[in-house]
Formats: sequence, structure tokens, C-alpha cells
Amino acid sequence: MLLGKLAQPVCSLRKLPLPGGCRLFWGWLNAVFNKVDYERIQAVGPDRAASEWLLRCGALVRYQGYQKWQQDYNGLPTGPLGKYKIEAINATDSCIMYRGFDYLDGLEHVTEIKLQKCIYIQDECLQRLSETKNLQKSLLQLKIISCGNVTDKGIIALHKLTNLEYLYLSDLPGIRKKETTVHILQQALPNLELELDLE
Repeated sequence: MLLGKLAQPVCSLRKLPLPGGCRLFWGWLNAVFNKVDYERIQAVGPDRAASEWLLRCGALVRYQGYQKWQQDYNGLPTGPLGKYKIEAINATDSCIMYRGFDYLDGLEHVTEIKLQKCIYIQDECLQRLSETKNLQKSLLQLKIISCGNVTDKGIIALHKLTNLEYLYLSDLPGIRKKETTVHILQQALPNLELELDLE
């Protein structure tokens, strides 16, 4: 009886029009994947918890001292707490979003991040990234490619990443004032190598 009552709402999902209903479902699921579990961060440490979040969302991580990218959630390395430190993040085609960015707070060894085709990355995400104290110290390379919700405002916010050495920007239609944005970044970060592939 109870199973029948539970099955009714699930069966009624099939009656939803596919485009809208499916989009809402995936949006909800992606938001669930990005929910920060602060108890988990305390239990396993910031690098392990962030690895779990990133892989759950479809991103890849590379650990300090390793060349291979970790892409399998079930194959996450085990070992002493704090042994594996995230050095690089490749978020290509991932569903990471602003609500999960608290996972980045405890990461002290991240030197490079690639955000490519991330539909949930927007200006607030880049601002949050640039305000993360540990990333202000450690991040050296950042690539932002084909993230349609990023505008000049988000790129200008990156000026707080004071140790950033290389920034690659490509296919960002939201950037409307390219020259002004580049000028502001170069003034704030004179040692920054800026590579642009923008229309």
C-alpha cells in the first residue's frame, strides 16, 4: 500500500513535458550535489571533502606529487587523513555552482583551475573564488572557457588573486568591454600573463 502511494508521484513525473521537467530535475539534482556538508569536511579534511564534491559534480582533480587526474569517485585514494592535497582542478563540463564553493576554503595547495563549459559558473562564483584566502595565496593559473554566464564584472573580480601568473579567457560572450576589463586587470596584477581568445 505504502509503496503504491510512493510510486504514484514518481509515475506522474513521466507526464511532465520533457524539456522543462527534465531541466528542473537536473537543476535540482545538481543543487543537491553542490550542498556543502560541513561535518564531512571536519571528518575527512578539506581536500578529501572537496575531492568528493568535485568528482560528484563531474570535475577532475589532480593531487600534489601525482601526474594522473582523478576522475572516478569510487576510486578516490584512501590513506592517512591529509595525505592527498588537491593541486589542480579541471571542472570541464561539470555542474559545480556557487553553493558548493565553501568546499574551496580549506584548500591550501591548488595552483591551477580550469573552468570550461560550466553552465552554473557566473560572476558571483568568480568573486567568491577570488575572495578565498587560500586561493589568493596558492592559485597561479586560471582558465575560463565557454562559460556563458560570466561577464566583465566576474573577470574584474579576479584582481584579488594577487599571485595569479596566468589567466586564459576564451569564448565568453558576456564580456562586453574587453579593453576596459583587461586594463583594470593589468593595473591590479602587473605580473599577470593574460591570454585572450574573445570576439
